[in-house]
Amino acid sequence: MTKRRREEPPFGESDNEENGEAAAETEELQHPPVFTVTDLTRRIRFLLETEIGEVAVEGEISNWRPAASGHIYFALKDAEASIRCVMFRSAAARLKCSPADGMKVEVRGRLSVYEARGEYQIIVESISEQGLGALFEAFMKLKEKLEKEGLFDPGHKVPLPYLPRRIGVITSPTGAAIRDILNVLGRRFANLSVVIWPVRVQGEGAAAEIARALREMDRRQLADVIICGRGGGSIEDLWAFNEEVVARAIYACRTPVISAVGHEIDFTIADFVADLRAPTPSAAAELVVRNQMELAEKLSVLMRRLDQTVGSHVRYLRSRLEGLLQSYALEQPRAMIEQMHLRLDDLAARLETQVHHTVVLLRRDLEALFRRLGASLRAGSQVVGAAFAERLRRFDRAVRDHLDRVKTHLDTLTGRMEILGPQATLERGYSLVMRRKTGEIVRSPRQVQVNDPLDIHTAGGLFPALATPPVRLQQRDLFAGDVSEK
Repeated sequence: MTKRRREEPPFGESDNEENGEAAAETEELQHPPVFTVTDLTRRIRFLLETEIGEVAVEGEISNWRPAASGHIYFALKDAEASIRCVMFRSAAARLKCSPADGMKVEVRGRLSVYEARGEYQIIVESISEQGLGALFEAFMKLKEKLEKEGLFDPGHKVPLPYLPRRIGVITSPTGAAIRDILNVLGRRFANLSVVIWPVRVQGEGAAAEIARALREMDRRQLADVIICGRGGGSIEDLWAFNEEVVARAIYACRTPVISAVGHEIDFTIADFVADLRAPTPSAAAELVVRNQMELAEKLSVLMRRLDQTVGSHVRYLRSRLEGLLQSYALEQPRAMIEQMHLRLDDLAARLETQVHHTVVLLRRDLEALFRRLGASLRAGSQVVGAAFAERLRRFDRAVRDHLDRVKTHLDTLTGRMEILGPQATLERGYSLVMRRKTGEIVRSPRQVQVNDPLDIHTAGGLFPALATPPVRLQQRDLFAGDVSEK
């Protein structure tokens, strides 16, 4: 196709027209077309969906979050970037794996833009598992290591105090976790003393700050129980509580430690080492202190029960005392005491007679037993000695016979091994062919290719060789030396 030649303008008009076009282009550069936000976002969405469209992306899952609607929201990331993803309910129902934070996967879907936020995202149609992500793999390795060392041992965990006087909180001073903890503590026990140790809970150096705070709060005995945690987030945000230095600091604490990291579905190494794991920071505050009103009501109930019990017991004792005051024993105490003296003397005399009789009988039986025991020992020692000597002679003879049989059998096996061994087989004229690269014994031509390097082992040594096309031998001529090809 050729371009139409532009008609020449009349004399004097060409320069004016060119100047006008240049001016229009300059004005257009200075004033680009104005879009609304909606129009621009829709244009970007159109370009992404038409120019790129369907994609397959490999990365690591982060912040996996199923919604009540059945849709699933998450991020796909690598070492340098991340992208938002959404999987609608119909696609989520077809999942063949169980994705989770830290898992390395390959997702397939189409690229689009969520216009309400102006964010580009992948609408995922399928997810296939590729392996463990780097962070999740590091988490599992450290968990296995610390578990073998006994840092998760339930026997090392200590119970929480029933009513702590001071509670230590190690968290970010600006996060939602500290506000939730203080709100719950103030509602449940208003006058409780709280010691806050501010630290960074994510980013570089956060794990070292948390570990140092744990050690110092425990060393100074600043609290009766320590809450250590933060609010929810992705696996990267919570990673400071997966560091080994934090786990060992918690394990070394003599003060009970409650781990309160993230949401109920989040688990960190700190949760396994701590004396108690709380699903959220608010739950940690509820676990660490009793409700003041509940305690007051329980105390009131116990006071009423105590009053009733004491009153009932006093009434019982008063009734019994009145009955004793009216009894014959208190009216005639001297007669009762004289009767008891007589009864005591009678019992003492009978006891003395019985004891004397019993001692005489026991002494007689004991003397007879000693006589019988001495005779039995003398007779038994002679019989046992003779039997032991006979058994010793029989055992010695049996051991010698068994050793002779074993030696004979071993000599037989040695002779057979010498006859049937590989070296003897080679000396009888056989050879052994092996593939040089793998050391595999060649039993059939199908195992090798042409020009494969081989090693031929004979009784006299080893010969290198190269495989050539196979030549089949007829069985009837194998030992006669007659070679024929098929």
